[in-house]
Amino acid sequence: MNVVFISPQFPPQFFHFVSALRERGVNVLGIGDAPYDSLRHELREALAEYFFTPNLNDVGALVRAVGYFTWRHGRIDRIDSLNETWLELEAQLREDFHVPGLQPADIAQLRSKLGMHDVFKKAGVAHPDAIPARDAAGVKAFARKVGYPLVLKPDVGVGAARTFKVSTDAEVDEAFSTPLPGYIAQAFVRGTIVTYDGLVDASGHIVFAFSHEYSDGIMESVLEQRDLTIWSHKELAPALDSLGRKAVAALGLRERWFHLEFFRMADGSYVALEANLRPPGAFLTDMMNYACDMDVYRLWARMLTGEDLRGFRYTSKYHVCHIARRTGHAYRHGHAEVVARLGDALLQHREMPSVFTSALGDEMYLTRHPELDSMREAVRFIQARR
Repeated sequence: MNVVFISPQFPPQFFHFVSALRERGVNVLGIGDAPYDSLRHELREALAEYFFTPNLNDVGALVRAVGYFTWRHGRIDRIDSLNETWLELEAQLREDFHVPGLQPADIAQLRSKLGMHDVFKKAGVAHPDAIPARDAAGVKAFARKVGYPLVLKPDVGVGAARTFKVSTDAEVDEAFSTPLPGYIAQAFVRGTIVTYDGLVDASGHIVFAFSHEYSDGIMESVLEQRDLTIWSHKELAPALDSLGRKAVAALGLRERWFHLEFFRMADGSYVALEANLRPPGAFLTDMMNYACDMDVYRLWARMLTGEDLRGFRYTSKYHVCHIARRTGHAYRHGHAEVVARLGDALLQHREMPSVFTSALGDEMYLTRHPELDSMREAVRFIQARR
């Protein structure tokens, strides 16, 4: 089996996906924008071949790379990156080389927030109303229908980059003082963000599903530079599981990771925010492993190579927590104090890659706790300000 893996070196933990495929006997062919000599040893060992290109947006270079791999190794069976940035690129390559998986037409609908809006509404999954934000007049008319505040954001994009909230007609006019091509206006929903993350196999069966909760929205974390906290739930709320399964089915996902974001409302109901056709970001794949004492990297490789996983069982044993700090904030407790206080509960301490810092902080403590109260105490201690 020949699998082309785009950007195998980033995010930094994704080398585990490549190693897991290699363990299954897969011929893994990498394309990346990091020189071969800079790849970590485990990645070089797992890759059968690697094509370096300084710019992964150079479609011609990637077509040549996959063409070369096809000539040298035979038919390509899968092309993936598991990365939001390259979803459109990998879909185009699949179409060009007749490889199964999401095609450009699928991505055009499912990566578009308006496309998701239509899919969710048709399936009866609660979702905030949204329209294309073509001009200030149209947005103000929309506000008269659904009420302020509204969120203005790119129709295609990840995270909260270039996303902002408007609460009055004057703020709408101010927003449109500069062009906003490709933007949508969406009704603002006040709730707690929880995720529905997992794997769905080639027949549409959900292999596993998991949920994380965010202390703040990503938009608030970026715009207000808050100290974000993300933690895993030991139990999956039945209402969330039911709605998540309905959303995955409506999206028609097969043989893929999914990362769906929902608002949990004050009354316990859920409203879908958006769908992402990839694993959850940052180090949440590691968090799932620590929570359940399993290996989602190997699980994905088992699914991709055709193993029947309908009998797979897992138990979430711990709350695993990403606790962020920012270099611009003055904290009461230094790093050495944090390490001493947490003891065995501390799993990792990392400086965050620059692409993550705006939303997820400059450094991260990853902790594990059998009970929610001990997790909350760790959060308070780490993020306490002077």
